[in-house]
Amino acid sequence: MKGRTIALDHVNGFEAAALMVDGRLSDLLIDSEHPRPGAIYRAIADRPVKGQGGMFLRTPDGSAFLRQIKGLAPGQPILVQVTGYAEPGKALPVTSKILFKSRYAIITPSAPGLNISRAIKDEDIRDSLLEIAHGEMSDSDMGLILRSSCAGAEADEIAEDIRAMLDLASAILADATGEGAEKLTEGDGPHVLAWRDWTEAAEVVTAEGCFAEHGVLDQIEALSDPQAPLAGGASCFIEPTRALIAVDVNTGGDASLAAGLKANLATARDLPRQLRLRGLGGQITLDLAPMPKKDRRQFETSLRAAFRQDSVETTLVGWTLLGHYELQRKRDRLPLSEVL
Repeated sequence: MKGRTIALDHVNGFEAAALMVDGRLSDLLIDSEHPRPGAIYRAIADRPVKGQGGMFLRTPDGSAFLRQIKGLAPGQPILVQVTGYAEPGKALPVTSKILFKSRYAIITPSAPGLNISRAIKDEDIRDSLLEIAHGEMSDSDMGLILRSSCAGAEADEIAEDIRAMLDLASAILADATGEGAEKLTEGDGPHVLAWRDWTEAAEVVTAEGCFAEHGVLDQIEALSDPQAPLAGGASCFIEPTRALIAVDVNTGGDASLAAGLKANLATARDLPRQLRLRGLGGQITLDLAPMPKKDRRQFETSLRAAFRQDSVETTLVGWTLLGHYELQRKRDRLPLSEVL
């Protein structure tokens, strides 16, 4: 099965979306009962945390934690947006820098100005987009970012998207000083996120049971195995612990240094996909197969190129004294084991 397919279905009663590329699962979104990233609350400041420069907030869904609280006093209402999923036993991570994001447009109330994605290089297209932006934003003091997906879109679709996000932003900001803690938006679910973020040309299938028909369920089931096969009989084991995500690279029957480099490079290329599909974030430590130190730069280059195409914010931290490689990844998804 060649090409890109977006399948919209349900898993265990929850809305789900899968992106297949040439028959292989590339991305997976499954809803849950937890507050969604992107949800907006009118929260109430509760108590500051000394030494951390943050404050706990009250929301209808429990405690939230906000950093950078200059000027915020206990009892004061504040608009915040969920930035990811809370770690077990911890408060919901939120930010006061709210974004209203859609397929073509992002409204930025706290950052005025009109901006166009740097991925759009064509000057004629950029000029046309600026004309649309000025036309729709002329009466607003909010900011706007036009996303890379605008490059192939119709002008009226872009304009409509800007208006919809601007109207939503205006309505939410008008509720900033209401009484009590309240959830003002739910955040986008998997089907809307698929439309919003998977913008390359693809066949879209929505029939009930399409996950089974297109082999999505079989590939999801395979993700319950910590072992991820690589080319040439090699594999990597991806195992969450309380403290971090451990990735152990094995070469199989070939213990040569050449086989070690090959397995490490294969891991670098597939690691972003594996972490996306498994919903894993936080501290990640790679225990790589043996390879000469002179090949570390090649490995880092491959790893950097792979994560450059990934949608989840990830910092490549570097090497430890023991020769492990460390990463720090945003927790913007729940572990797959928690949603199945």
